[in-house]
Amino acid sequence: MLSDESLMLEFQSGSREAFEELFARYREQLYGFFRRRLESKERADDLTQETFLAVIRSTSRYQPRAPVRSYLFGIALKLLAAERRRARRVDPAPDTAESTVENSLWVRRALEKLEAGEREILMLREYEQLSYSEISDLLRIPVNTVRSRLFRARLALKNHLEPNHDREGASTEAQA
Repeated sequence: MLSDESLMLEFQSGSREAFEELFARYREQLYGFFRRRLESKERADDLTQETFLAVIRSTSRYQPRAPVRSYLFGIALKLLAAERRRARRVDPAPDTAESTVENSLWVRRALEKLEAGEREILMLREYEQLSYSEISDLLRIPVNTVRSRLFRARLALKNHLEPNHDREGASTEAQA
């Protein structure tokens, strides 16, 4: 089996089959990346497609300096940031039954309570299975910073997942 980097170089030379193989390898991973961060399945699917369109548009500029996986997730992070900026400019749509059910999930609510940078590092590590080094390259921060933020994120998540966490916080505030 060819490496991702070899496939990308073959695609750069015009191989449609190489692109199709990369698409097959990463479509579900990228869709999952977007789906865990967005309410809409349709937008997650659209942004997955846009990620691959960006690869097609920039294929002539690709340099094998980092793993293709990091390259794809880098594109995905930029598209996600643009999507979030766009969503802030547009009035939020009313909750649908589907998003209401999803928002009620315990882990998702706990993740939403994390600081944005820590949540992103945790999700890149746990859901996308990126290495510390890949996260470091992707976010342009030192590996030790990745490690410490990941540690803090896991600790904070654990605290948010404890059954009495919210009630204790409310009772402490009431006593003050």
